[in-house]
Amino acid sequence: MATTNDLKNGLVLNLDGQLWSVVNFQHVKPGKGGAFVRTTLKHVLSGKVVDKTFNAGTKVETATVDRRTMTYLYSDGSDFVFMDGETYEQISVPGETVGDAKNYLLENTEVQVAMHEGVALYVELPTSVELVIQHTDPGLQGDRSTGGTKPATLETGAEIQVPLFVGTGEKVKVDTRDGRYLGRVSN
Repeated sequence: MATTNDLKNGLVLNLDGQLWSVVNFQHVKPGKGGAFVRTTLKHVLSGKVVDKTFNAGTKVETATVDRRTMTYLYSDGSDFVFMDGETYEQISVPGETVGDAKNYLLENTEVQVAMHEGVALYVELPTSVELVIQHTDPGLQGDRSTGGTKPATLETGAEIQVPLFVGTGEKVKVDTRDGRYLGRVSN
């Protein structure tokens, strides 16, 4: 348990059995009336963002979220298997929990896995990853109808938009948050 005076960004609260991460908070002390805390909370599992106001000094239940650096090993059906680098313990994370991160996951990629009471809450990738383009059509010089980009399939099976000059077999840097092409990587 903590009070609203102890809130800080990144703290995970357990409100009505659901986990919410504090994105932003502000202590407000109006001229009349009692002080209160205005917060922006993000649902840990769904990513939904809400604003919530608490009276100052209100007790809130905190949740212990253990963020561990783990290595992605392999996929097992719809599950993904990760290994803790310190204990060598392997955990299986359901595909729904991994979500869109699976589009950028290669074997031996190091990721952050957030755990709460032995259950994986979410998988956080590095901001950018380097992947090889498995297939892309040759770009036609002068074809600007698509804004100078073309679709390319990555080695993970994800599809992104790349500039016309990028070819099959090249290694590119991709932003894992929105799938944007960030540049070529020299071998």
